[in-house]
Amino acid sequence: MNELTIALLLALVAFLYASVGHGGASGYIAVMTLLGFAPEVVRPTALTLNLFVSAMAFAQFTRAGHFRWRLFWPFAAASMPMAWMGARIHLDVVVYKRILAVCLLIAVGRLLGFFGGGDERKAPPALAVALAIGAVLGLISGMIGIGGGILLSPLLLVFGWSTAKESAAVSAAFIFVNSAAGLVSLAFAKGLGFFGNEHLIWISAALVGGSLGAYVGARHFSQLRLRQVLGAVLLFASFKLFFA
Repeated sequence: MNELTIALLLALVAFLYASVGHGGASGYIAVMTLLGFAPEVVRPTALTLNLFVSAMAFAQFTRAGHFRWRLFWPFAAASMPMAWMGARIHLDVVVYKRILAVCLLIAVGRLLGFFGGGDERKAPPALAVALAIGAVLGLISGMIGIGGGILLSPLLLVFGWSTAKESAAVSAAFIFVNSAAGLVSLAFAKGLGFFGNEHLIWISAALVGGSLGAYVGARHFSQLRLRQVLGAVLLFASFKLFFA
């Protein structure tokens, strides 16, 4: 598959994920894994793209007044060091694909609204609960190469800790800090030898798609039909990865 096609796929993933406040790592990983890229390339690439797209999503949702620091910081405080540690863990390829398949199923549920609409908000979780959740999600994020927002936002919605827009803003910030921690950890351990000229093309594509998606998601109605299409694609990818 040529570089332009890959770039277009990554831009589409960035657009759809950013519209719900996510960086898109699970989508990037699914695309690259199904195209035959090795985990050693996939993880740092997904984290790099995640960093840019989540930053744009966070900026858009925050400007629209949806970010809640009190809800964000306990999750992030525990997740960042665990994301650093998780990035140092080398997983067997089969185990990697199985865990990724589960994460994709959660992403499908989030995109299709299976975790609730986030119309009401309750009190934030107790500090100990938020720290424990953040630590677990940070570890998984580092091992797989995702930011963890696709795992955090369903919890925020299911337990009523945030509205849908607030979940998007908090998840975007959560993704950014975990992606940064994981990427720095990988850089310290293995250097930046994975980074090539094609990454500039992929980053540019993700920036374009992510900026458009974040704007639409923060300020306009949800793109339900597009999310349904992406959900179907990720569902197929999940089953392919799980049974490969």
